[in-house]
Amino acid sequence: MWTRILQKFVKFIDPILERYREHRPEVKKAEPPYSPKTLEDFIGVIQRTPKSVLSKKDRERIAAIMSFDDRKVGELMVPKDKMIFVDSQEMLGPLTLDKLYKSGFMNFPVLDGRGKIKGILCTAALNALAIKKTDKAGEYIDKQIYYLHVGDSLEFAIEEINNTSSDYFLVLDENEAVAGFFTVQMLLDYLI
Repeated sequence: MWTRILQKFVKFIDPILERYREHRPEVKKAEPPYSPKTLEDFIGVIQRTPKSVLSKKDRERIAAIMSFDDRKVGELMVPKDKMIFVDSQEMLGPLTLDKLYKSGFMNFPVLDGRGKIKGILCTAALNALAIKKTDKAGEYIDKQIYYLHVGDSLEFAIEEINNTSSDYFLVLDENEAVAGFFTVQMLLDYLI
């Protein structure tokens, strides 16, 4: 596990450090690059690196990469109480569309008459000029719904993103009830 983290770190930090390396025209026998053997060695390298080389933002990125394997989807998701659900019979008039756009979200679970999720309404797919005030949300849903669980690792989430090509997932708790949602953007924000 640490080997993979160290490889990610080296891949990230090497281009940054390149500008501080001395480039001399004479040919010298190259020494093998230093490679930390333990986590303590690695932390020591980070701590000794001057702030002119690694900014606070770079250090935060490294910390995010290092904690990547330990993080769970449930830690990054938007919880259910912050989500906006849309009724499938709700008219997509100006007030509804305004509420959806102002929420800052792009995807909304659409509920049927029994309160079950019927599909996902994506505002990016809506053409506001083509929608009539009498159109119902249920007419514009994507019935393909993808799920993750609160305990799933971020690595598993990346695999699911690759497998499904979806950027929106409902997150289920241990009772298989909706606990929130997770997006590719949340993952990128965490890493970058």
